[in-house]
Amino acid sequence: MKNIVKIALFSGSIFLASCGAKTDEGKSGLTEKKTKLEELKKQQAALTTDIATLQAEIEKLDPSAKPEKPKLVSVAKITPESFTHYIDLQGSIDAEDISYIAPRNGQGGLVKQIFIKKGDFVKKGQSILKLDDAIYLKNLKQAETQLTYAQDLYRRQKNLWDQQIGTELQLVQAKQNVDQMEDQIATIKEQWSMTNIYSDVSGIADEVNVRVGELFTGYMGQTPQIKIVNNSRLKVTAQVPENYLDRVKTGGNMIVTLPDAGTTFNTTISLSGKSIDPNSRSFYVEGKLPSGKNLRPNQVALVKIQDYAAANAISVPVNTLQTDEKGKFVLVAATENGKLFARKKPVTIGQLYDDKIEITSGLQAGEQIITEGFQGLYDGQLLLVATN
Repeated sequence: MKNIVKIALFSGSIFLASCGAKTDEGKSGLTEKKTKLEELKKQQAALTTDIATLQAEIEKLDPSAKPEKPKLVSVAKITPESFTHYIDLQGSIDAEDISYIAPRNGQGGLVKQIFIKKGDFVKKGQSILKLDDAIYLKNLKQAETQLTYAQDLYRRQKNLWDQQIGTELQLVQAKQNVDQMEDQIATIKEQWSMTNIYSDVSGIADEVNVRVGELFTGYMGQTPQIKIVNNSRLKVTAQVPENYLDRVKTGGNMIVTLPDAGTTFNTTISLSGKSIDPNSRSFYVEGKLPSGKNLRPNQVALVKIQDYAAANAISVPVNTLQTDEKGKFVLVAATENGKLFARKKPVTIGQLYDDKIEITSGLQAGEQIITEGFQGLYDGQLLLVATN
């Protein structure tokens, strides 16, 4: 029995020794492979560096050894066309006929009756207010009584004079009394008529800021109490900065756009101010507009005043204009030996409006300006034109 156990223990020892040997051999092989892989990677890196170095040396000695890759761009043919510059302003619509009603006596009075309301159409000469006239009626009645008395005295004095009784001076004084009373009555009637307030124009009652029992003087603070607007004759007004004084003249073209109404009008400057506002440093211009149901006084208007125009001008998108140490330039696509290359063209610029800038020299009709892909281009770079 002891011998059997010893044999079993010996056999197990041999087996374990055999397994350990195989494991050590496997680990050794994996380590060798990893080491060899690292050596190959180092060799590959060295080869890559050598290849890049040789390639650079070859290209330096022979530039034709590496073909240039063309840059993709978009181009547009330069065509002369009219170029117009405008001054962009914000203005407003105004009416030619606006009447701010005021009392003719300059003092006004207490309102007894109102014959219109806001929004009513009013005719020229129509009565719109009645002021308190009690004192004038009282004065008129007294004056008429005094006139009757004076006329009676004059008639009596005339009868006596016809009978050669009395003096001529008495007759003359009696006649003067009658004339004076008649003049006084005429004055009172004129003052009385001023208690009737009439409209000076035909139009719409745009403001009626007075009520019966209130004092009517024409204005309540800075606000007109009654405003009549006639929309049949309208105009647009705007303030122009003074630096455009020599470029904006009467008769110049003007484009008026009403954004709220979606309407545009072409008109001319009918009036140009001759003085400068000291606060805004601007001058006043206006142009006539046709009447329309969508036009209202004080409506916002976008005004474009033409101050420059050139026929057959060359213009390019402003974003294509570039600058270097020598000045302004643009890039064009030029065909040379059957290939397309980028070429730098120094230019002289003129007026700028919206996204277009006028080129006064440096470009010719028919040339192809690079409109897209010009960023980063250099003079002489090979090009490929994109097709739509």
